[in-house]
Amino acid sequence: MEASESRRLTPFHRALHRPQQIMGGERELMLFSMLVAGGLIVSALNLVATAIGLVLWLICVHSLRKMAKADPELSKVYIRQLKYGHYYGPFSRPYRVAKSPRIY
Repeated sequence: MEASESRRLTPFHRALHRPQQIMGGERELMLFSMLVAGGLIVSALNLVATAIGLVLWLICVHSLRKMAKADPELSKVYIRQLKYGHYYGPFSRPYRVAKSPRIY
């Protein structure tokens, strides 16, 4: 009996591991941009504020979609990287000797 026949195969459903996005952008950031633009429009209640709010929101949507295309959870990765700032140095020193060979 081969080892591959004794292994149990577990299905990996893509729908259960898909990042939550709204309009192609990260969910939390997209909702926050909608809230800020909507708050600007509703608080001022004039045509200029409406135009500025819509332009601001469209710029946010464009940039958030580009960010989500690079990494669907980019803000979470950035926040985690800030938390680990004390753990590793921001750059390598020129006299540092690698402990293990780098494999790329």
